[in-house]
Amino acid sequence: MDKILKIIEKYSYNKELVQNAKPESRIIADLKINSTRIVDIILDIEEEYDIMIDDEVIPGLITIEDLMKVIDEK
Repeated sequence: MDKILKIIEKYSYNKELVQNAKPESRIIADLKINSTRIVDIILDIEEEYDIMIDDEVIPGLITIEDLMKVIDEK
């Protein structure tokens, strides 16, 4: 989860929210990440973990836990 939080933190205006995040934290609603930054976060995750996340999966990536599950599945 630490790697994911480091990626998300790059796109956050409120670093404290990200530092205190839990797996069930919602990326947009709880961490206050701009919805347009989700694509950047996905691209960084794909590069970091050397995976491809299918476009149809992206709308379902609401929480940090959702991101962890997609990474684990790949």
